[in-house]
Amino acid sequence: MPTYEQIFEKVQATLVDALGVDEEEVTSNATLQGDLGAESIDFLDIVFRLERNFGIKIPRGELFPENLTADPEWIADGKLTTKGVDELKSRLPFADISKIEEDPSVDKIGDLYTVDMLVQYVQSKLSTS
Repeated sequence: MPTYEQIFEKVQATLVDALGVDEEEVTSNATLQGDLGAESIDFLDIVFRLERNFGIKIPRGELFPENLTADPEWIADGKLTTKGVDELKSRLPFADISKIEEDPSVDKIGDLYTVDMLVQYVQSKLSTS
């Protein structure tokens, strides 16, 4: 089983290739969208590259859940409801949800997708394979 650092280095290289960013920009707390400029189409590329680079299978919607804002019970007035926050926790178990709990604005959901979250996700996939 590779160490966190070994997985981080491979995830870092994956993101450098996928997003065309500099290695120094890909820190563990960097957000994919805000800091690294990833767009929705890039998420698909990142999934494919992670699968290939780590020899894992990532089911559609598991790493980057879809329709997080579709259910009216999860969103009210542009903010996540308690039920919405709970849904995020269940769908994104490797994300740091604490900032969303402080400010549940829908536009903050993208900040959950960090390099560290990817590393933890890959680490969990490798430990179960």
